[in-house]
Amino acid sequence: MDLTWLVFVELLCLGALAGAAGSLTGIGGGLIITPVLTLGFGVPIHQAIATSLCCVIATSSGAAASYIEQRLSDIRLGMTLELATTVGAVSGSLVAALLSREALAVLFALLLTYAGATMVRRSFVAESAHADTGAPYHVKRLPLGLCGSGAAGVISGMLGVGGGVIKVPLMYLVMEVPFKVATATSNFMIGVTAAASAFIYYARGDVRPLVTAPTAVGVFLGAALGSRLLRRTPSRWLILLFSFIAFYFAAIMVWKSLHGGFAR
Repeated sequence: MDLTWLVFVELLCLGALAGAAGSLTGIGGGLIITPVLTLGFGVPIHQAIATSLCCVIATSSGAAASYIEQRLSDIRLGMTLELATTVGAVSGSLVAALLSREALAVLFALLLTYAGATMVRRSFVAESAHADTGAPYHVKRLPLGLCGSGAAGVISGMLGVGGGVIKVPLMYLVMEVPFKVATATSNFMIGVTAAASAFIYYARGDVRPLVTAPTAVGVFLGAALGSRLLRRTPSRWLILLFSFIAFYFAAIMVWKSLHGGFAR
């Protein structure tokens, strides 16, 4: 892919959109960046994943500081879960090199479908007292949360999504953390998770600076904007946004994998 000025602007806009959506939902933007680079720009999926991981780091950098300042992030919970996630992320990065592009795409679509369905189901349940950030809460099922975080790390390393697509539903549905706190805490964690995986992809030569740089700049700017909008946005809207992104790209990735449309 040649980096013209038009492509540069498109990558910048893609990054800004992904960064804003990622910081609002805690997914890091990887759910948008990986399929769009693969399907829209013809970037091989392993290189798209590598770019996505670098951009997840940018999302975390742009949003985490703001969320900590707003006291939305649960730092203690984030550091505890991150221990399991980082180990899983390195393992997932090593496994990804052994899988085909089509296999990675199918895994990605299954992951998106699961996450979207889970969050939609929860959004139609009557909002609990701790749906937003005002009421006190207590973290539940910590051992299960640690196991789920390890799985999130594996998924992050394999698919370049930062693990937030698993950790947000995990904290919200299983550990009963308020959705906005789960989103902010996920943004705090995903940068560390992605960094552990991105190093493996960089060592294999999958990081393309001409693609990654403009996308990451856009992601950083979008994440900073999204972090300021989070407090003003109702949790139900954020849950539906999370689910819409997941379902939309799951359908695209399944269709493309069935028609052999992935760049090599």
